Amino acid sequence: MPAFDLPAAELEHYRPEVQEPPDFDEFWRETLKEAARTDVLESVRPQENGLRLTRTWDVTFRGFAGDPVRAWYSRPAGVREPLPAVVEYAGYGRGRGLPHERLTWVNAGYAHLLMDNRGQGDQYGNGGATPDPHTAAPGGPGPAVRGLLDPYTYHYRRLITDAVRAVTAVRALPGVDGGRVAAVGNSQGGGLALAVAGLVPDLAAVLVTAPFLCGIRRALDLTDASPYGEIGAYLSVHRGVEEPAYRTLSYMEGVSFARRAAAPAHFGTGLRDTVCPPSGAYAAFHRYGELSGADPRKEIHAYPYNGHEGGDAVQVRRQLDWLSKVLAISR
Repeated sequence: MPAFDLPAAELEHYRPEVQEPPDFDEFWRETLKEAARTDVLESVRPQENGLRLTRTWDVTFRGFAGDPVRAWYSRPAGVREPLPAVVEYAGYGRGRGLPHERLTWVNAGYAHLLMDNRGQGDQYGNGGATPDPHTAAPGGPGPAVRGLLDPYTYHYRRLITDAVRAVTAVRALPGVDGGRVAAVGNSQGGGLALAVAGLVPDLAAVLVTAPFLCGIRRALDLTDASPYGEIGAYLSVHRGVEEPAYRTLSYMEGVSFARRAAAPAHFGTGLRDTVCPPSGAYAAFHRYGELSGADPRKEIHAYPYNGHEGGDAVQVRRQLDWLSKVLAISR
């Protein structure tokens, strides 16, 4: 697939206007306030993982509306002191899988919380364990269109709230340095991590690659690939509901969250990405931190001949090196 978005020279300066609803901040303040009325941790149980060098716990925490959300909490075996933590968010259609699947951050010496995606987990990977009990609102079968016509019933209001609560949960777990918590994710996970950066003012760092939900309106014009393609397909059947759908999506716009973020940020994108077009990542990067009153450290890495896989293991190595410096960790 050849490059299809803006030329690289234009992306380097791409800073689009954002159509934000006037009650954006109030919407999220009230949503998170409601979620915070419930104690965050429900259970923490040791989990056999078949590994000698990593210990894992099966965590259930309370997310949106107090709903139980599952997660794997892992840390290096035999390490007793509090560790900086990485909260990781999974991609679209994926669940938390099995506890031995994602070990990079644990092997790098971090405590690691991998959040399950409510109502997802059936498209690839090894499944999830968190149902979404709020699925009666109008919308298609895929998560990207569940409750699409009202921001209060939309799937991503719930999932983003879960993502914020995951940070609260990891800070309540034993062996975590609560002042050094980073949010990490690719694709949908990158969109969630970026939302967390905009909603959690004392986050220590955020690392996002090929983020979903950034530059949403432009992405809907550029690609038919899922998840954006699911939204387009829904609108092709339900003609005339574009405006309420766009209004809902404006509350989930990653560029708006980026504007409010203050944590140091590491971005990555493939310039041939037809799933999450690179203009969305650049829009979030260039507008990152502009409303927070901070001047956060930030950098972006582009991969001209890569698609949604971006820099793959090369990007991960860059993330490891960058985060160790930001959190002042000796390796």
